[in-house]
Amino acid sequence: MKMRRLAGTVKHYTWGSPDALPRLMGEQPNGLPWAECRFGTHHTSEAALDDGTPLSRYLRDNPQLLGRSALEEFGPQLSYVLKLMAIETPLSLQAHPSRADAIKGYAKEALFGYALDHPERCYVDDWPKPELLVALTPFEGLVGFRDPVTTAGLFEGLGVANELSSIIGPLRDRVETLALEEVFLDVLTINRRRHLVDVVLAAAVEKLDAPGELGRFAKTAVDLDEHFPGDPGILAALLLNPISLQPGEGVAFPPGVMHAYLKGNAIEATGASDNTIRGGLTQKRIDVDGLIHVVDFRPSEPRILSPDGTDGAYLYPTTFAEFELWLICPAGTHSVEVPRADGARIAVATEGNFELSTDDEVLELRQGQAALLTAGEAVHAKGTGKLFVGASGT
Repeated sequence: MKMRRLAGTVKHYTWGSPDALPRLMGEQPNGLPWAECRFGTHHTSEAALDDGTPLSRYLRDNPQLLGRSALEEFGPQLSYVLKLMAIETPLSLQAHPSRADAIKGYAKEALFGYALDHPERCYVDDWPKPELLVALTPFEGLVGFRDPVTTAGLFEGLGVANELSSIIGPLRDRVETLALEEVFLDVLTINRRRHLVDVVLAAAVEKLDAPGELGRFAKTAVDLDEHFPGDPGILAALLLNPISLQPGEGVAFPPGVMHAYLKGNAIEATGASDNTIRGGLTQKRIDVDGLIHVVDFRPSEPRILSPDGTDGAYLYPTTFAEFELWLICPAGTHSVEVPRADGARIAVATEGNFELSTDDEVLELRQGQAALLTAGEAVHAKGTGKLFVGASGT
C-alpha cells in the first residue's frame, strides 16, 4: 500500500478555537483551544501513519517515496508542513528567516546552549519558513508594511499626529524603508511613552464609524487592544496593511515579511521550519537584533492569490522551492488526476468526502482527514468539496 492515511499533531495554543477544528475534523471538543493540526516531519509537526509509525521514520526507511529531486534537494524528510488552523484571537506580529539567516540564527542560539523549547529561542532549526495561507472561512490579517506616508495620514485622521509626532514624524520625513524600520523599532521600546498607546486608542474609539480606510484603521487598533490592552505592539501593527480573504483566496509570505493572523480558519503550507522572529503583541521574546537582520521593511501592497488551472485541479501561484499547494475540486462524478509532483504529497480534505484511487488501491478520505501520496504515483480523486494537496516545489 503506497497511499497511507495520516494523523496530524494538534497544537493547543491560546489563540485557537475550542470547537472550529474539532468540528472540521469530526472530533469531540475537549475544552482546550484547538489552534493547529500539523502534517509533516518537522519535530514540532510530526504526523503519524494509521499504524502509529512516525512519518519521519517511515520516510527515512523508504526514501524512494520522496522522489529523486526532492530527496537530492532536501534529504530524507518532507520539505514542507501543511496545517489546518483555527484562529479565534490575534497572533503575534512575526516574520520568518531566509535560509542564510536561519543557519546563522540557529548556530548562534546553539552556542548559547538553549534547549529547543527554551523561551528565549527564536530558531529551532536551520531552515527557511516561507508561507502560503488559504482561507477556509472569511479571514482577517495584517501583511507587510503600508506606504509610510499613507500611514502618517491615517494617524493624522485620528487626530493624534501632534501627540505622536516624536514617533510617527519619520513616516513623512525619511526614506521609506528607513522610516518604517525606525518607527517600528521605536514603538517596541516606548516604555516611558506608553501613554501614547492610550491616546491612539481613545481617538480610535471615536473614529470607528469613519468611512473607508480610516474606520478600518481605527477598528484594528480597538480590536487589538481587546486582546493586548495598552500593548505598544498595537502601534507597530498599525504600520501594516490589513487584508480580508474570502474562502479559497490566499496570501503568500516570503521570508522577512512581517505579518499577523487576526481571525478565521485556514489551511497553511510552510517550509519545514518553526523559526519565528516576533515583533510585538506577545509575551515571548522580541529579538530586536533579529528583527533588524530578518525583516523586510520595504512598503508593499498585499497580493491576494487565487488558484489557477482547469478540470478540477488548481495551483496557487507561488515560487517557493520548499512547497507548492494545489486545490482539487472534482465536478460531480468526474475524477480528477492529482498532479504528479516529483515529491511525496500530502492530501487534506477540508470539505466533503473523497475517494482516492490508484491502479491497485482505493482510499476513502472524509472531511478533516489526510493521506500521504508517494512521489510520481498516478492518483485520481473523486468526490465533492475541497481537497488540498501539498508537494515539494522543486
